[in-house]
Amino acid sequence: MFKAIYLTRDEEKTVSAEIAELDESNLPEHDVAIDVEYSTVNYKDGLAIMGKPGVVRSYPMIPGIDLAGTISSSDSSDYEVGDKIVLNGWEVGESHWGGLAQKSRLSSDWLVPLPEAFTTKQAMAIGTAGYTAMLCVLALEEHGVRPDNGPILVTGASGGVGSTAVAILGKLGFEVVASTGRPEESTYLNDLGASEIIDRNGLGEENPRPLQGTRWAGVVDAVGSHTLANAIAQTNANGCVAACGLAQGADLNTSVMPFILRGVTLAGINSVYEPFARRKLAWDRMATDLDPDKLEQMTQVVGLGESINVADQILQGKVRGRVVVDVNA
Repeated sequence: MFKAIYLTRDEEKTVSAEIAELDESNLPEHDVAIDVEYSTVNYKDGLAIMGKPGVVRSYPMIPGIDLAGTISSSDSSDYEVGDKIVLNGWEVGESHWGGLAQKSRLSSDWLVPLPEAFTTKQAMAIGTAGYTAMLCVLALEEHGVRPDNGPILVTGASGGVGSTAVAILGKLGFEVVASTGRPEESTYLNDLGASEIIDRNGLGEENPRPLQGTRWAGVVDAVGSHTLANAIAQTNANGCVAACGLAQGADLNTSVMPFILRGVTLAGINSVYEPFARRKLAWDRMATDLDPDKLEQMTQVVGLGESINVADQILQGKVRGRVVVDVNA
């Protein structure tokens, strides 16, 4: 038997979340079994646990799009019993039972060996949020954005993606401008590596002009909607905007003008289906480009039973940085 966050839906489509004890025989048929040590609560997990539509594909479901732990049995030639692994994405926690549980069984194709630089706890302090932030940084670098090109804007900077992006970019020598709606987090963001904090209302034109005064060599955007539209309108010629979230909304009110008159590139970041080589690159880069002390600063640890309350808080924008879940606590 093992404990898990268990989501069910009734005939009225009302979703309930509870701590349940399940038998291992109920786990899906995949080639690798895992003793989960840590998971995390991301924004998407918050949506799933609180019963918001559009995330969970079928019920019952164990949420949790991330997990880190130890292989307990394996029919895969790629992994042996005792190997440490990390999992992000692949619709785990959406279509496949996820990481907010003490046990899991998954496809070996979805896993990445845990870099030696990280413990399983640190891997979940990174999680999908940090992994996505690293993919955004890679997109900027591959577009040719360098520290001497000018400042990088990070929106939603107090959240998981934003906090990690600030820390990575700061360590790489970029001038980082952090946009947040929580001015009380200024010291926290400065400590992570932000050189300037701006209020998100400065990017708040709901019907933004498609071309505005330029400021940003690059952007990491976890917010979407008119914040993203304003950021695009303020990006320098030949700059790059890496878009990875929609906390503010999925709409994007802009025009082709920034793209054809300034050569701005909008790079979409999809962390769910990245191939193994790209995933490994991102994790290997985090092992060198993410300061462990900064990671500790942005992380809080909760037990499995606290995850449901955290899910509600994260949707209300009350969670700073990263929440690691000790599934055995």
